[in-house]
Amino acid sequence: MNGEMAGRAEVADGPIMLVEDNQDDVDLTVRALRKCGISNEIWVARDGVEALEMLHLEGESASSPPSLPVVVLLDLQMPRVDGFEVLRKLRASERYRFLPVVVLTSSAEDRDKAEAYSLGANSYVQKAIDSEAFLEAVGQLGLYWLGVNQAKSP
Repeated sequence: MNGEMAGRAEVADGPIMLVEDNQDDVDLTVRALRKCGISNEIWVARDGVEALEMLHLEGESASSPPSLPVVVLLDLQMPRVDGFEVLRKLRASERYRFLPVVVLTSSAEDRDKAEAYSLGANSYVQKAIDSEAFLEAVGQLGLYWLGVNQAKSP
């Protein structure tokens, strides 16, 4: 990754939501974003239930919505509620219908890709096995979704 580019990255304001149950992947993702000069606050949800509660779609906090994340990085295979169900509920909500959601998963299954896109995922990225390749991919994702992409205004 070009360090010069990372130092000049102009990124959208607002938090990034990372929905991931694997602590190693959380650590690598945060490291990759920081390495690219992305200093946005990062909300980490350990599974789909936590993600839905943090976004105030379910649970006791369902009545008072939080600020909108700039992008959601969503794993698919998680305990309690999986990423497909999170995506389904996001797209059913008027507030989150256009929120950028990047599926970031280890699954290379065609049926998972098809289902994620049919539910409204904006992008599907398979996690790299090699940690350096994973860092590079997440860094590029961050720069694209926070710096290049023109998000829909709320």
